[in-house]
Formats: sequence, structure tokens, C-alpha cells
Amino acid sequence: MSPRRDLLKAAAVLTGGAALSAKTSRSAVLAFVGTYETKASRSGILVYEVAPQTGALSRRDFFPHHFNPFWLALSASGEFLYTANETGTFEGRKTGAVSAFAIERDSCRVSWLNDVDSQGTGPAHLSIHPSGRYVFVANYDGGNFAVLPVLPDGRLGAATDCRGGDGAAGPERAAASAPPGSYAISGHDAPHPHMIQSDPSGRYVLGADLGLDRILIWKFDEQTGKLTPNDPASVSLPPGDGPRHFVFHANRRWLYSIQEEASTIVLFDFDAASGRLSQRQTVSSLPHGFTGTSFASEILVSSDSRFVYAANRLHDSITAFSIGDDGTLSFAEETWTRGDYPNLVNFDPGGAFLYSCNQRSDAITSFRVNRRTGRLTFTGQYTPVPAPSSIVFLS
Repeated sequence: MSPRRDLLKAAAVLTGGAALSAKTSRSAVLAFVGTYETKASRSGILVYEVAPQTGALSRRDFFPHHFNPFWLALSASGEFLYTANETGTFEGRKTGAVSAFAIERDSCRVSWLNDVDSQGTGPAHLSIHPSGRYVFVANYDGGNFAVLPVLPDGRLGAATDCRGGDGAAGPERAAASAPPGSYAISGHDAPHPHMIQSDPSGRYVLGADLGLDRILIWKFDEQTGKLTPNDPASVSLPPGDGPRHFVFHANRRWLYSIQEEASTIVLFDFDAASGRLSQRQTVSSLPHGFTGTSFASEILVSSDSRFVYAANRLHDSITAFSIGDDGTLSFAEETWTRGDYPNLVNFDPGGAFLYSCNQRSDAITSFRVNRRTGRLTFTGQYTPVPAPSSIVFLS
């Protein structure tokens, strides 16, 4: 038996077969997981109940969705779920799709509301404006960002705006800041938007374009749903580094950006009045002395705002950094993900557990978070999930 199948067999034993249940308490924490289509399974959305003391995931429902729901986002009310679907064809046209779902809390199920054109192929990320009135989507293959209005019943409307990054793509060679011996080369043939999210105030919208090696910045008009380039309209990262995702600190003054090809984290100061970013520190997301190839995937700030966590694919690790009084990062420790290719990591709502979606080993692993030291301790739990792409939580 292959190591991958050994892992799945062990996971089934550890989770007790993940029996389905028709009813749960309204106070229970739910987890929603997006999955890719594989030769052995359909893509779709899995729903789990989270055990508060152990962090264990118990399967409650599966909604098959052939569009590959790569990225998931929950409305602030917890009534709706939105997915960026990694597809290149929608309604017979060369474009992508975003889907809206209603959440049936009592039955732990989701029900489909509608699908809309994302305005570009291969949507890779979406987020919800603080007002709850708009969904932003980054179309990786399509090379653009779009704004979709949220209708009163939770469905999505046709795009109110669509913007692409201007300028030449970065170099198709090893990233300028990559570790020695790295061959992490991808996505620099054209613009490739990888994330879009507003600042905490909702006045500005930021978009990470991996292909352009830039973070784009727009002013956002909440009344019209339109984006207007800020001044300056972007901030550049080193050639070939490939900005993938970013996260704001709770103080709203610091932004941490993770670069996929370079495996670096850059600290920016964010001016909430002008929307400007100023670079201040760069550190590797990998352990000191690492040589070779790895692709960084996700970056998080802990719920108490004391630590930053970064996920590394191929190296298959999660690194923790302590946050200094001035926002600068200091390496704390690294943890093996116990799986292959952590596409996304995320905290439960209380910040007590961190979950790793290990795409190539068909499992989600969980870790208990030490609030004092930032250390992650493996819980011993493997939840079998075919090609998990993302996980979000509803409390």
C-alpha cells in the first residue's frame, strides 16, 4: 500500500469513519471545507462539526459542486457562504464562476443560491467587504479583479467593476529573494491576481498580483461598487518573488505579505488615511539555512495578535514568528504539517487550534496552539478529505 493510502487508512480509523448526523446544536462550531476534483472523488463543500475541547472534525454533510470550490468566505452574519471556483468555463464561455450558498445551521447543510460570472478564468481568492454588500474576486488565470454585489437574499449580482493590473510581468527565473538552489518558478508569464481584500475600514481595496510582483491599491466607492486607482496605485516586490497573500494586523497599521516563489514575508506599514504601503522588513518563511525549492502558501496572524504563522509547500511546514512591539518578526519555531502540500492553514474561531489543508495527502491535520509561546503541537488527528483546498469556520 502506498504511503498516501496508509495515511488515508489511518485517518479513517482516527476519525471513527466520520459518521453523518442530521442535527446539531446551534452553539456548535462548524467548519466548511472546499475540495478539488480528483480521479477518485468529486469536488464540493464538506461540512464538519468541531469538538471544542479536542478540535476534532466530525463530518456532517457534503455538497457536490463540479466547479472546484477553491476558496471559501463566510458572511459576517453566518447566513451565507461564497466560493471562488477554480474553473475556466462557465455557461459555455471562457470565464470563471463564483457561487453563493445559504447555510442551514440546524441541519449542518448548505443550499445553493446562484452562480455568477467572475469576469475571468481560474478564480483563486475572494473576500467580503466589511459592509457585507460586495464580494471581491481575484481571477488568477484571467488576470483581473472583479467586484460582485451581494443582493438582499444573499445571492450575487453581475459585476459592478473589473480591473486588471497594468505593466510587464516579472522575470521567469528564480525569484530575487529565493533561497539558494531554488527552482520555484511559476506564474510570471502574465498578470496573475492571487488575492483581493479591503483594508479593515473598507475605504481601500488591495490586490496581490503574483505575475506582476506588485500589490495593487484602489479607493473603493461603496455606493457604486467601483474601484479607482490609489496614488500611488501599487507597491512593488522584488522581481520574481510573487506576492500571494497578505494579512492585516489587528492594529490596522501593519500588513504582512507572503511571497510564493521567494518564500518571504514582508512587513509593510499601512497608512489608513492615504492607503499607502511602506516596506520595512523582509524575512524568510523557511528555517534559517534552508536551501532548495519551496512554495509559500498562506499567512495568518494569531487571534491575540502576538504571532504570525506561514505555511510552506514542498517543505511542508508551518513557521511561527513572534511580533515585536514595532511589528517586526522574529523566528520562533517550525512545525511539520504531517501532510503533503499545505495549500491553506487557518485557525478555529477561538484561536486554540490551527488546521492544515494538505492537498496532496488528502487530509486535514490539526495542531493545538500555545498562546504563550506560539508553539504548535500536533493533536494526532488526521481528517480524510480528498484534495482539501481551504477551510473556514462558523461559531
